[in-house]
Order: sequence, then structure tokens, then C-alpha cells
Amino acid sequence: MQTRGVIYIHSSPPAVCPHVEWAIGRVLGSATVRLGWSPQEAERGTMRAERAWTAEPGVGAEIAKALAQWPMLRFEVTEDPSPGLDGERIMHVPGRGVYRAATSAGGGIMIAEDRIRALLATTTSAEALRSGLDQLLGLDWDRELAPYRQAAGGEEQSWLSQVS
Repeated sequence: MQTRGVIYIHSSPPAVCPHVEWAIGRVLGSATVRLGWSPQEAERGTMRAERAWTAEPGVGAEIAKALAQWPMLRFEVTEDPSPGLDGERIMHVPGRGVYRAATSAGGGIMIAEDRIRALLATTTSAEALRSGLDQLLGLDWDRELAPYRQAAGGEEQSWLSQVS
């Protein structure tokens, strides 16, 4: 069974770009991965890339783990749902770390019932509830990544595939 997703490298120092490609290639079992880097307008002197991928379910988390070894990267990795498995969205922001959430078939973040119950049991005000929900939804990561998510402007989209 295969699933698919997208790797978004929102910002990377140019010197790290070849290492990012190598790390993704290692996870996918491919000797050569080329992401097609372009300048990141939101942060001068950094590069951005995005690439779709196909592989076994769970590979999105492996890709994110490989990318997280460079704490200066801003990235997102998505994995589409597959039979019996939720999708995933993993975001990383320097200084904030990794946010990971299950996603629905439409790409929306899903919050588990037990996490909502725990939040309701521990909050004492509407503001605390709002703040807790924002944290569960990864709002701080979304806000920090928003300026970096601009469209690639006509870049070629190709697929990376896991080698069997």
C-alpha cells in the first residue's frame, strides 16, 4: 500500500540544501533527490522547495524526523490518509520545535477527544480555553510559517517515490 504527501521546505540556508536532499533520499531509498530550490522571498539568503512524494504509510514522519536534525529549517511534511490510517501534518519552526497532528481526508487538523476533554477539565476561563485550543491546533506554528508559504510561482511539480 502506498500513500502520498508533500514536503515543503520553507527556508533553508543554501549550504544545508544538499544535506536536506541527501536526508530525504536516504528515507526514500533513492540515491538522487533534487528538490528544485528557489530563493525564499520572506527571508533573504535562504532557499525554499516543495516536492510531492509517494511511499509507504508512515514515511512522512520519517522524513520530518530526518529534516528536524537541522534546527534552522522551517518545514512542513504532509501525508495523505490511507486505508485505516489518518493523514498527518508535521511542522517545524526554529526555536519552537515540531508540531504534529492527525489530518482528515480534507486536510483539516483533527484533535482527539481525550485531548479536548483534558483541556476542558483543566481550563478555568474562556481565554485559557481559547489559548489551549490554539495550541492543540498548532496556531503558533501556522502564524510563523504563513509568510513563508507563498506560492512557488510556476515551479515544476514532480513526484519523489520510495524505492521498493
